Amino acid sequence: MNTLARLIATVFYVGHMKPAPGTWGSLIALPIGFAIYQIGGFWLFALAIPIGFLKGWWATQQMTRGRDNHDPSEIVIDEVIGQWIALLPVFYGVWLMDISALALWPGWVAAFILFRAFDITKPWLVGWADRRDDALGVMLDDVIAGVFAAICVVALAALFHLVLM
Repeated sequence: MNTLARLIATVFYVGHMKPAPGTWGSLIALPIGFAIYQIGGFWLFALAIPIGFLKGWWATQQMTRGRDNHDPSEIVIDEVIGQWIALLPVFYGVWLMDISALALWPGWVAAFILFRAFDITKPWLVGWADRRDDALGVMLDDVIAGVFAAICVVALAALFHLVLM
C-alpha cells in the first residue's frame, strides 16, 4: 500500500488511535487548522480545505481500493476537512475583527461539538453521502456535516450577538 496515501488518510496515523478515531481526527484538526491560520491567515486556511479534500479523496481511494470496507475507521482525513469547514466561520470572524484566533474560543467549542454531532448522527444529506460506499462518499459526508455545523455556528454567533445588543 502507498505510504503517502496512508499518512494522508490517517493524518499521520492519528486514525489508529482508539477509541473513536473519528473524534481524534476532529481533535487533531483543531491545532493543525490553528497553525495554518497562524502561518497564512484566513485565505490560506480557506485554501487548505479544497486542497485537503482532493488529497484526502485520492488517499481514501488508494486505501480502499480492492477492499469491501469503503470507510475504514482509521481514515480520518475526512473528519479533518469537515472540522475545518465547521471552523471556517470562526476564522472568518477572527479575520474580520483582527483579533486572536483564540479569542473566539466558544466558536471553536461549538464547531467541534456540532460537527461531531452531525458526523455521528448522519442526518439527511450527510447520511445520503455516507451511503455512497465509495471514496467520494467518505469525504462528502464529512464535508456536508461540516457545512451543517458551520451554518449552526453562524446562527449561534448571530443569536449571541442579538442577546448582547
